[in-house]
Amino acid sequence: MQICVIGLWHLGSVTTACLANKGFNILGYDPDSAVIQRLQGGKASLFEPGLDSLIQKQIAMGRLHFTNSIMEAVSKSDLIWITFDTPVNDEDNADIDWLQKNIEPLLSHLREKQPILISSQVPVGFCKKLEDLIQQRCNGLRVVVGYVPENLRLGKAIEIFESPDRLVAGIRRPEDRAIFEPLLSAITPRIEWMTTESAEMTKHAINSFLAVSIVFANELARLCESVGADAREVERGLKSESRIGPKAYLKPGAAFAGGTLARDVQFLAELSAEKGQTSPLLNAILESNRRHQNWAREKLEACLKPLKGRRVAIFGLTYKEGTDTLRRSWAVELASWLHQQGVQVNAYDWQLRQLPGELASILSLKGDRETALTGSDALVIGTDHPGLKQVQASEMRLLRNPLIIDPNGALNGTWISSLTPLHYCSVAYTVSRSTL
Repeated sequence: MQICVIGLWHLGSVTTACLANKGFNILGYDPDSAVIQRLQGGKASLFEPGLDSLIQKQIAMGRLHFTNSIMEAVSKSDLIWITFDTPVNDEDNADIDWLQKNIEPLLSHLREKQPILISSQVPVGFCKKLEDLIQQRCNGLRVVVGYVPENLRLGKAIEIFESPDRLVAGIRRPEDRAIFEPLLSAITPRIEWMTTESAEMTKHAINSFLAVSIVFANELARLCESVGADAREVERGLKSESRIGPKAYLKPGAAFAGGTLARDVQFLAELSAEKGQTSPLLNAILESNRRHQNWAREKLEACLKPLKGRRVAIFGLTYKEGTDTLRRSWAVELASWLHQQGVQVNAYDWQLRQLPGELASILSLKGDRETALTGSDALVIGTDHPGLKQVQASEMRLLRNPLIIDPNGALNGTWISSLTPLHYCSVAYTVSRSTL
């Protein structure tokens, strides 16, 4: 089977490399010639651990090719897999018009009954609109459109793609299952088959449920802080309840960032309004999350009054561990706010070696942890990174006014247990010199 993967940013580049690794012949297409040139040289557009080497290996084995010609991509393929990463603005609204404009060029090259699989982030009903558009533009051409929602996570994308818990697969007609099953069963035998609209809605539901869990845990943590309860212990109590379970997405910490969860909450909230429904829970998720985004600011303000003239160190600037993406990073947003308050921000990041120009003017990226810490009034843990395991108690002596703000409780050295809890379930610490 020759598969054409269309859209080669994060989702598409992972999909091409992993499918080729499964033994499929893959032709990747993207309208951006610079993206194609990088991939032909074995470099993905976005950092993902192990991705570049996997791309290079599959190119060398002759199973992975790239093209900037949409005609070549569609005409040579038995199945088309659409994997554009749908843009999201700062208000978490997805640009579906952009996605449709990038899909439309392939329509004039489609063949009768050529299968199309969509994994781009789309609102429920998108697949039906695409089917209708093909009917209008292609003189009644019959196509088979399926939907498999993306389930990748930055930093673990290859692992998640190649060993998923299961795949959700949406199809229009029961007989369409036989078209997509040979491909999808090569990824996993655990496939949940359902209608296209149900699969689209399942994606929204999963991310919205995760978002609810996060804001619920954080609202509880704020209450715990007010009454002297330990939110980590409450988390343990919740997860030991058989109706909730140990894998529940209930961990007090930083607000969720990025567009992944928020986009699907927005999809459902807008759909609810469009259908004349009231959804107070959905509308409250983003508001609660926005309020919690200020937690670290509030702690720094309370502990370091006045902020002006202070110095703060941040360990980890990226959106999350395992990527070099800075967009929508809460640590970057905090650094920008601190700069506005007259605070000098020194940062250390395990992944980054230099900052884009707009960030270089608001913070200083240091080459080692010690330089970032020296003379600082507080340390903020911005990204949960495995490198935090190497942070030693002795390094904290470099802090001038020792305060650690660690929203996700990422620091886990044995020395942490000896610190004096301050606020929020032992996630913000004051450091006694006698413990170092």
